[in-house]
Amino acid sequence: MRNIVIQTPKGKRAIGPGQPCFIIAEVSANHNQSFAKAKKIIDAAIKAGVDAIKIQTYTADTMTIDSDKKYFQVTVNKAWKGQSLYKLYQQAYTPWAWQPELKKYAEKKGVILFSTPFDNTAVDFLEKMKVQLYKVASFEVVDIPLLKRIGQTKKPVIMSRGMSTLEELKLAVKTLKQNGCPQLALLHCVSAYPAKPETMNLKTIPDLAKKLKVVSGLSDHSLSPAVPVTAVALGASIIEKHFTLKRSDGGPDAAFSLEPAELKTLVKEVREAEQAIGRPIYQVAKNEEENVTFRRSLFVIKDIKKGEKFSAANVRSIRPGHGLLPKYYEKVLGKKAARGIERGTPLSWKLIQ
Repeated sequence: MRNIVIQTPKGKRAIGPGQPCFIIAEVSANHNQSFAKAKKIIDAAIKAGVDAIKIQTYTADTMTIDSDKKYFQVTVNKAWKGQSLYKLYQQAYTPWAWQPELKKYAEKKGVILFSTPFDNTAVDFLEKMKVQLYKVASFEVVDIPLLKRIGQTKKPVIMSRGMSTLEELKLAVKTLKQNGCPQLALLHCVSAYPAKPETMNLKTIPDLAKKLKVVSGLSDHSLSPAVPVTAVALGASIIEKHFTLKRSDGGPDAAFSLEPAELKTLVKEVREAEQAIGRPIYQVAKNEEENVTFRRSLFVIKDIKKGEKFSAANVRSIRPGHGLLPKYYEKVLGKKAARGIERGTPLSWKLIQ
């Protein structure tokens, strides 16, 4: 497994095991066709502490055709139901003229901006923008010609796996790598909008890394704060979340997007989770040292004369921990006191004949 390495405005950034989780705010359609709002979303995401901003590069015409036939009508997903694909994408797309400006804007603020291309013309456009890496959406995992073109850019790729079988994923990974992709991450993803926590199957995250030898993470469409934190605990190196200023603003993706306070909490809890995970440890931690004294140890609980035998009547294992360890209790019983010992004295070897 090779970590992804990218150049950010703040320097080189490695993404993968042993590195801080790479947190991505997905703007998607939440700008509602307002350039000023898109910039505000970027500002709010950066303020929340994300590592990157992601957008999407397509038009209605590069995604589908304008047709009233039944095949092109959205009949599922509450967020999109009741409109044609063409009209949905007309509403949701990010104007291409904005994208170079949004990239410059994000970079001036210290984070990278990259995108999901949905056809070869989008890849060509993003190459001119000199993006650092590419995202492949779940729905495009099976678009082998597109994956070939993305691989040929020789840029790192982050790919979501929603709806994909293991065989489909293997072919997608093979296609990207054979065409030049140098570093690859796979994000577990449940392509439901929103996704319910009980459907997440987050154990897929470490399994992806193991089976396909890639950096793994989560593209999360749930609204549960526990899901991304659990994902990080299971080894996710990347978390991607849709982000909006207010869900009440509406739009195709608003219903499953986080608001600023929620994203800020997510970033904070992910960072705390990373600190808590730490490393395996089987010794007294530095912050535990002061409490060692409250362990049990052997104490004299009744005045003992010199030469008197130690017994259950005059020695007990009690707190605090200034005496011999309790494991020596049976060894001490029956031995004689080297001198007179006052009640409340911690037992030590020098007190024993």
